[in-house]
Amino acid sequence: MIFGGLEKFTLIDYPGKTACMVYTIGCNFRCPYCHNPELVDETAETTFSEKNVFDFLDARTAMLDGLVVTGGEPTLHDDLPEFLKAVKTRGFLVKLDSNGTRPDMLMDIIDQGLVDYIAMDIKSPLSKYSQTVARPVDVDAIRRSIRLLIDSTIDYEFRTTVIKSMLSPEDIAEIGREINGAKKYFLQKFIASKLLNPQFRKKVTYTDLEFAEIQNALAHNVHYCGIR
Repeated sequence: MIFGGLEKFTLIDYPGKTACMVYTIGCNFRCPYCHNPELVDETAETTFSEKNVFDFLDARTAMLDGLVVTGGEPTLHDDLPEFLKAVKTRGFLVKLDSNGTRPDMLMDIIDQGLVDYIAMDIKSPLSKYSQTVARPVDVDAIRRSIRLLIDSTIDYEFRTTVIKSMLSPEDIAEIGREINGAKKYFLQKFIASKLLNPQFRKKVTYTDLEFAEIQNALAHNVHYCGIR
């Protein structure tokens, strides 16, 4: 695998763990608010090989708990399981970020014990997915991934980046029903920065009070709903 980024240290991307993070190149979505456009467009100027990553990990075995694999969309790469296997043999925990479009891949790496934590993005209610991500979407695959994580014993979370003009409180309530029974669900405040569609820098999210009201409304669907 070739990576479009290597973050050497993070305390926020793997809950409760010290970690580093690698970014895979390529994505099957075109979310306009994506903050990694160079990965989506496959225009990353600096790249890292697996050897670069393994050399870095081998020098950090006493300093880091785990590795976060994010993107882009990591599960698009058929050699992902082999890469994760090599990471696990070095004694590191693995957290995977995914959009859930390849449930068979997720099932395979879970069954092989190659991942310890999965964070799956829920972009919108299933009825609006193609509109939100600007690509045709197999929503049955998304639904299968949701159910796979809820029914598994692996640690996981669902999360949604919230732009007010794209997701109404009713939309978020619908997401809550679609992930009913989930252990953890995080609503992420949209932050205008480097974006795939620069016009989205003008977009806003909800106020803290509005988020609190939405959070309370989700209490009967998920065991824990947090705001980031």
